[in-house]
Amino acid sequence: MIRTICVLLATATLAQSAPLKFAEILREVHAPADAKTVTTDFTFTNRSDKSVTISRYESACSCMKVEISEAKLRYAPGESGIIRAEFDMGNFSGEVDKTIAIWLDGDAKDKPSITLTARVHIPVIINIEPKTVKWPLKGKANPQTIAITMKDTKPIRITKVSSSSQNFRHELRTVTDGKSYELIVTPIDLSSPTLSIFRIETDCTLSKHKTQQAFAVIR
Repeated sequence: MIRTICVLLATATLAQSAPLKFAEILREVHAPADAKTVTTDFTFTNRSDKSVTISRYESACSCMKVEISEAKLRYAPGESGIIRAEFDMGNFSGEVDKTIAIWLDGDAKDKPSITLTARVHIPVIINIEPKTVKWPLKGKANPQTIAITMKDTKPIRITKVSSSSQNFRHELRTVTDGKSYELIVTPIDLSSPTLSIFRIETDCTLSKHKTQQAFAVIR
């Protein structure tokens, strides 16, 4: 958390010294649970006394598409523009930060003048804790529990659990039907590194939340 705050403060300092002044360099977006994409706009104005050219801009993630209003890259003093970010939510949930780097003429390749952050808040419909259970190599094969809690107002039931590895046994227990479950995972052989992906299928009516994943690791 402290490191994140320091990074944001450093980013804000750089952005404030750049000739293009943004109304916000951090945009908070609250997405509906069933949304497939969300869009947010970063508005800016050239507050300097010279024309400014955006030489390059890019998102840190392929899940975010970035466009500049009217594809305009050069801005006269006092002129304004908009950078629009469209985030493909995929299977993300919770709080997700995605950044956009903006290079102006004269910037070094590794030092953009401005970094924008879109912070997307995506409702957690199915909470899995922990997402990953771990065992040390040649340790004890004690069972571990993954808690699965349904956060929707309507009941959500688990219909099937499957594992990508035969080196783990698993048992699904119902704590409260439609609300709370426990997935008990037990390794069989701890002599070599192993990864298993547990596919958790539900009857959730929201397609992007219908199937979840948890992981088991021996290393």
